[in-house]
Amino acid sequence: MTDSTILVWVETTAEGAPAPTAAGLLGAAAAVGAPVALVVTAPGTGDAAAQAAAALGAARVLVAETDAVSSQLTVPVVDALAAAVAQAQPDAVLVANSIEGRDAAGRLAARLRLAVAADAVGVSRDDEGIVAQHSVYGGAYNTVSAATFGPLVVTVRQGAVDARAEAVAAPTIERLEAAASGSAAASVDGFEPAVAATTRPDLRGAAKVVSGGRGLGSAEGFALAEQLADALGAAVGASRAAVDAGYIPYAAQVGQTGVSVSPQLYVALGISGAIQHRAGMQTAKAIVAVNKDADAPIFDIADFGVVGDVFTVVPQLIAALEARKA
Repeated sequence: MTDSTILVWVETTAEGAPAPTAAGLLGAAAAVGAPVALVVTAPGTGDAAAQAAAALGAARVLVAETDAVSSQLTVPVVDALAAAVAQAQPDAVLVANSIEGRDAAGRLAARLRLAVAADAVGVSRDDEGIVAQHSVYGGAYNTVSAATFGPLVVTVRQGAVDARAEAVAAPTIERLEAAASGSAAASVDGFEPAVAATTRPDLRGAAKVVSGGRGLGSAEGFALAEQLADALGAAVGASRAAVDAGYIPYAAQVGQTGVSVSPQLYVALGISGAIQHRAGMQTAKAIVAVNKDADAPIFDIADFGVVGDVFTVVPQLIAALEARKA
């Protein structure tokens, strides 16, 4: 194993805890080098964030504390990332393929004239350096990309990496001085926290996803997918057809024009499996499909398929799951 440095930006929640994507990013980094975490926090919260990053496998943590992180979008993070690249001299920079991660990756690459590998499903190493792995054309092909100069900036799809790094009890914590660049940034004048209306995991990065399609017939019928999701402790997704029909809001759409997911388990209920939907979920580790049409394309990629009426099959499955919990 090489000791080369892999810089990982650990996004934090509003409460200062590492985002759910952090564990996978640090695991991916540890598989190809020595992970160095960067946390960008408000003053006084850096040490707690650093210890949390160490618990996920970062032996070395760079801490950038700035008031600007609470009042400006993205630019303070990019300032810190640029300073971290200069200090750590990494072979690659890994960030989550989240909205914030993609924004920061693009800005960092433009500022430092680096190459970006977007929406990678894994990273590896060859004789010349870091290689990003991609699932493209709706999952029909696996490809790789690499940079010919400088560290490669990689945005990693949430949930795509299973590897986890070992916790570090005594990390090396370094203060990072990141001079403000003065780049134009959107300002945050104020905000009100949104009260979570559900205990279900977020769709992006969820380990389990239950998605419903047009085969559920109505918004009332779509509740069946939600009931199974609750029984499994899963996030709820949907096909574009279900969203267009008004069964569930657009935020749940999985596919080429929606969210891309890579869960451990993906359950497709009443989804035909059009290529646009498969583009967003085909990298799931295990795919289970229930559809009454035996010729539905979803069965071409399913690891386990049930040809039957979802309204007959799924209630039995929910009952079996509840019985096991009893």
